[in-house]
Amino acid sequence: MTTTSALVLFSGGQDSAVCLAWALSRFERVETVGFDYRQRHRVELDCRKVFLAKLREAYPAWAAKLDEDHMLDLGVLGAISDTALTREQEIGFAGSGLPSTFVPGRNLVFLTFAGAIAYRRGLHALVGGMCETDFSGYPDCRRATMDALQNALTLGMDRPTPIETPLMYLDKAQTWALADELGGAKLVDLVVEETHTCYLGDRSHRHEWGYGCGTCPACDLRAKGWAKWRAA
Repeated sequence: MTTTSALVLFSGGQDSAVCLAWALSRFERVETVGFDYRQRHRVELDCRKVFLAKLREAYPAWAAKLDEDHMLDLGVLGAISDTALTREQEIGFAGSGLPSTFVPGRNLVFLTFAGAIAYRRGLHALVGGMCETDFSGYPDCRRATMDALQNALTLGMDRPTPIETPLMYLDKAQTWALADELGGAKLVDLVVEETHTCYLGDRSHRHEWGYGCGTCPACDLRAKGWAKWRAA
């Protein structure tokens, strides 16, 4: 294990794609992990393969650092969840006040499995796109949750397991700006064309900021962030 390696939680969406570029600009060795939890927008799993291939092609220096990709079948998470991300139901708010797209325990499960892979592969840091600035109110996206889980993983695996969240305090406009800073217009275009963030899994509508239904909360945040960034 070295402190120059990282495992990026890469879903195939905008935020995790930018986090991957961020990790490649900082670490000497980077691996990726994705999760199939029977999400309604499983098209993201197809997008992640294409994005990884095109990222390698577009950035040879990053390709030299980009190592193995892992895909985990976490169908059990979808089976025990009753949310708008794992069922065909309307997106709104639950009685708890949280969005109906909240999948309880999702990031806790993801990071625990990622920690186990990092342990086996000798990778130092975990990198995720969690954010508490422009987000849907998910409690497992807050830095306090990340700090608690980081401590638990460090204790439970008896080795430092830092969780890096480069987007934690950025809004979506700043995330677009970061993509531009890291990889220029080429990376921005790659994120627009080859990532997927729409909760409904809609790849039939192409907007200037990418593909999606254009009306779900994820699309709304992405569109507003794009407009704010372009207007700056």
